[in-house]
Amino acid sequence: QVQLVESGGGLVQPGGSLRLSCAASGGDFFSSNAMGWYRQAPGNEREMVALMTSLGEATYTGSVKGRFTISRDKAKNTVSLQMNSLKFEDTAVYYCNAKRKTTSGMRVDMYDYWGQGTRVTVSS
Repeated sequence: QVQLVESGGGLVQPGGSLRLSCAASGGDFFSSNAMGWYRQAPGNEREMVALMTSLGEATYTGSVKGRFTISRDKAKNTVSLQMNSLKFEDTAVYYCNAKRKTTSGMRVDMYDYWGQGTRVTVSS
């Protein structure tokens, strides 16, 4: 059974920093697929924050570029998100995500696995 367990959320003042971590277990596909972070603020849809491919290529949503840094340890099946210069609008529940791509002949399927979420609140 695939499990993604996040840690590191909390309350922080604007301009502060937090580091989120996620440990994945129960699968043998993590190191060969992308992992990353999404977030969902109240009243908003879930959005991608940062993703890192198995080759170490990182993608960020525009609003966090230059402030957030994603990293992963493929050997340990962990992914982290260093968040600096936090803003009020970064307040959300952050979800760890692991993707799995399977192929069978011409058929390609993509699956998403999610953690339970960790809350980040930026407030003065």
